[in-house]
Amino acid sequence: MSSILTIFRDFLVHVCKSSNILLLLWCGLIAYIATIYLKKYPTKVYLVDFSCYKPDPACICSKEMFVQTCTGHFQNESIDFSRRILDRSGFGQKTYMPKSFFKIPQSICISEARKETESVIFGAIDELLLKTKVQAKNIRIIITNCSIFNPTPSLSSMVVNHYKLRHNILSYNLSGMGCSAGLLAIDLAKQLLQVHPNSYALVVSTENITIGCYFGNDRSMLVSNCLFRMGGAAILLSNLSTDSSRSKYNLRHTIRTHKGSQDHSYNAVFQKDDETQRNIIGVALSKDLMNTAGDALKANISILGRYVLPLLEQLKFLSTSIVKKYFNTRMKLYTPNFKLAFEHFCIHTGGKAVQDEMQKILELSDWHLEPSRMTLYRYGNTSSSSVWYVLAYCEAKGRIKKGDRIWQIAFGSGFKCNSVVLCALRNIDPVQENYNPWIDEIHQFPVNATS
Repeated sequence: MSSILTIFRDFLVHVCKSSNILLLLWCGLIAYIATIYLKKYPTKVYLVDFSCYKPDPACICSKEMFVQTCTGHFQNESIDFSRRILDRSGFGQKTYMPKSFFKIPQSICISEARKETESVIFGAIDELLLKTKVQAKNIRIIITNCSIFNPTPSLSSMVVNHYKLRHNILSYNLSGMGCSAGLLAIDLAKQLLQVHPNSYALVVSTENITIGCYFGNDRSMLVSNCLFRMGGAAILLSNLSTDSSRSKYNLRHTIRTHKGSQDHSYNAVFQKDDETQRNIIGVALSKDLMNTAGDALKANISILGRYVLPLLEQLKFLSTSIVKKYFNTRMKLYTPNFKLAFEHFCIHTGGKAVQDEMQKILELSDWHLEPSRMTLYRYGNTSSSSVWYVLAYCEAKGRIKKGDRIWQIAFGSGFKCNSVVLCALRNIDPVQENYNPWIDEIHQFPVNATS
């Protein structure tokens, strides 16, 4: 009898062991299938809405006023150089500078810089919350980016404190990453929304003009001093399926390119001490900047093209690449027709030279460049937020229709080139865009930006 019980017990142990193995195999198979599915079909991310800050009219600064205000700080040669830069900048007469810029004497200090940043950030977020009707307590992720001004506590903490956000919020503050940091922040938000379900992510992009003012006479630093202007944007992203019906855009792709491993790229935009004057810091732009930007652009679009270009365009590019590499190094690479992939191009307003080069490389029409040129004319280079002013222009003009594909592209120190691809989920009616920074004056555009 005992032998029978022993045999039965051994049989049960064997069955249990087999069941555990089968269970483990099934669990492994399910996990593998789930991983493959999530990689192939990632969580959809929606751009619910965005808001661009429009400063007070008292902050308007004409080109003549800018030069006049700088007169007491620079040598005559530097004043003349700044005037020539502004004449060729593509700027209009209504760009914005912070109130500290107009004070006599100018007040360049942390408190003034904080006032500027608070007015921009809070102004943009307030409008965004009004537009989306989302309560601040429901935001789970906050990402701020500002290259020059990085106080303690951080700018993201500034937002958390002002809006009394939840205590377990995921807070990120990006600094020193230049004009492309805004799109980089969108990519970071997208990655976080893949792993945090049912969440809102708030991205805030700005630059601080007060703390970035340069009062030396180094021409490589005077260029950036002339081109940057006050501005900022707030963007609300969501992975809630219920937001699909009310969101403006679907976030399709984010492509990041970093050329910092190359010394000439790393040094293309560099903050450093003025070699001729003590206690003065400026951001120097190298003479090789345009070539550096071109290299970064080519690297970025070679990756982007795989996702957005028609197959025939990809084959044309691939074939010329092979011929150039193995048979004829002098052969010019085929430039894909990105107009087959996008209806709208939101190009960073880094300057007129940047826009001209982008138009030449991508073979874009004046109509495609109009939003970027008019943004440079009206708002100047607002750094990482500029691509959102460009998109706001497209919306105010009634250009955005359901299904339209939008390419946002920006360049930044490091050297980086970042792209974001959006797809419009509905027609954007300008009449309903009450908080659009262009809406009160869009009838005045386009203008001749060369005048």
